[in-house]
Amino acid sequence: MSSKPIATAARTREILNQYRLHAKKGFGQNFLVDLSVAARCAEAGCLNSAVIEIGPGIGSLTEQLAQRSRKVVAYEVDERLLPVLTDTLSEYDNVEIVLKDVLEQDLRSAVKQLKNEYGSVTVCANLPYYITTPVLFRLFECGSDLSLITVMVQKEVADRFCAGPGSKDYGALSAESQYLYQVRKLFNVPRGSFNPAPNVDSAIVQFAVKEKLDETIDTKVLFDLMQAAFHQRRKTLYNNLREYTGDAEAALKIMLKAEIGEQARAQELDTEAFIRLYHALGDVK
Repeated sequence: MSSKPIATAARTREILNQYRLHAKKGFGQNFLVDLSVAARCAEAGCLNSAVIEIGPGIGSLTEQLAQRSRKVVAYEVDERLLPVLTDTLSEYDNVEIVLKDVLEQDLRSAVKQLKNEYGSVTVCANLPYYITTPVLFRLFECGSDLSLITVMVQKEVADRFCAGPGSKDYGALSAESQYLYQVRKLFNVPRGSFNPAPNVDSAIVQFAVKEKLDETIDTKVLFDLMQAAFHQRRKTLYNNLREYTGDAEAALKIMLKAEIGEQARAQELDTEAFIRLYHALGDVK
């Protein structure tokens, strides 16, 4: 077995040639060939406990995670890659490859089990672009059991997660994630860091769970409200709320009680304003 790190162009070519592999577009595969990016991502995303990876590919990031964590559980959907990962990661006895679709798994239970055994659990992954949002929202459902989520996503998606009120990128995705987490973009990743190179640049974005959330707030109701508020961005918040409640008078009462002006738009509201809106919605109903 080669002593070269997997996350290099030469070693990746060697592995792909050895196994006669090519990236499958249907699985959103772009293999990371930049060792500094893989190392920085792993360093930022590990707490020397247990880490979950989604879409390990040929093991570029997995190898770096294995060197920094007590346990790595990597979910992979492409069965062609199981023998590859078994080979490339053979020297690491702390790596478990789960050949299943992560979106079809009971992640809450898996995370709780890892937390009980290792004390804390993080996620660190180069997410396939086509499942970025559904995977993240499944991870968000794990709540405080996941202390840190560090993922590589399309740069424009990272910008949306990190955007603040008033920004053109600010939307329901921003508001929802920022309610649960301290969100920050760590660094950009150029498209040349992958084989094959995607048509877009990427970025590493990190979600650190907030320690104290109001347990009386029903997150699902709050998120439904946020999505309704942004339903048609060109419309005022009042118009979107009127559609959401089906009652023009109730929409006005909710905004008045939340101390939000009638001409306001959803993209102007910060997390605290949405929480006031949530409570006002409950009072008016």
